[in-house]
Amino acid sequence: MIKTNFASDNYAGTHPAVFEWLKKVNDGPAAAYGADPYTGQVREEFKKHFGEQAEPYIVFNGTGANVIALKSAIQSFESILCSDIAHIQEHECGAVERLTGAKLALTASENGKINPITLAQQLRGLGDQHMSQPRVVSISQSTEYGTVYTLKEIRAIAEFCKSNGLFLHLDGARLSNAAVSLGCTFKEMTTDCGVDLVCFGGTKNGLMGAEAVVVLNPMFNLHFNFIRKQGLQLASKMRFLSAQFLAYFENELWRKNASHANQMAKLLEKKLCETVSAIKITRPVDANVVFAVFPKSLIQELSKRFSFYTWNESLSEVRLMCSFQTTEAEIEDFVTSIEFIVKN
Repeated sequence: MIKTNFASDNYAGTHPAVFEWLKKVNDGPAAAYGADPYTGQVREEFKKHFGEQAEPYIVFNGTGANVIALKSAIQSFESILCSDIAHIQEHECGAVERLTGAKLALTASENGKINPITLAQQLRGLGDQHMSQPRVVSISQSTEYGTVYTLKEIRAIAEFCKSNGLFLHLDGARLSNAAVSLGCTFKEMTTDCGVDLVCFGGTKNGLMGAEAVVVLNPMFNLHFNFIRKQGLQLASKMRFLSAQFLAYFENELWRKNASHANQMAKLLEKKLCETVSAIKITRPVDANVVFAVFPKSLIQELSKRFSFYTWNESLSEVRLMCSFQTTEAEIEDFVTSIEFIVKN
């Protein structure tokens, strides 16, 4: 039995427009390793969206993007300040620490967000040869709890970084959802706020499998091609990754997909609040995910027909993720099933 997906936007398929672009670039040979014309086109698209100084480096996956982005900015005796629930800490199998040699310094968060006050507590042992030296702050946008940093919050963190000789990395696996939530451009959320490095995700929003590191601080371009190669993220037939981003930017597909996913999450939140008083929404629904506490018996029954994650078993908190493919009918079916289980 195929379950209805509320587990992850990674479960969703590939948008048909992406396949159309893949067909286009499959017509005949093209130079390898990014020397093809399509990669040149997508470079210009990134500059339109992030600013003229932006340099995109197309890669295979999000973990690889985070690793090589951070590796470009840090040495092994330094540390990366991040949220205590950051994806690079919780769900990347120690890849950043293993492959950069640097230490993750976990910072207390509220609904997934960190701020200059909590970050300042990590600035200790500066110049002490016995302690890892802070060098990079990493934030997720949207966060692992689906919350979104405001432009003011990002600017405050960037200013904190600049004042303390740190760099700012933004893990943007769901950056499109955040941009839609804020009603802003990618440039306004990154370049204009003072971000140095962006990992720009597309796989969770309709691409088959393509991510990019967007270097906004030119100092990191010097050796980045070599870091990408050593980091096993240089595609030989790069045109097939670049084509996905051409589809993504064409006719603002990124915005249409993210808008739909966000709207479905808000609808799901509304329906859950109206259904059962025992269900409690636990996090602000800023993007395309709903966190809620469900009775354990309800989780067991729903799991027979619907896929979702129990995020915190001790609290019975579940994560319900919406994607560009989520439908109103699926949400109605989910809510109706809850009502039936509760009544019976």
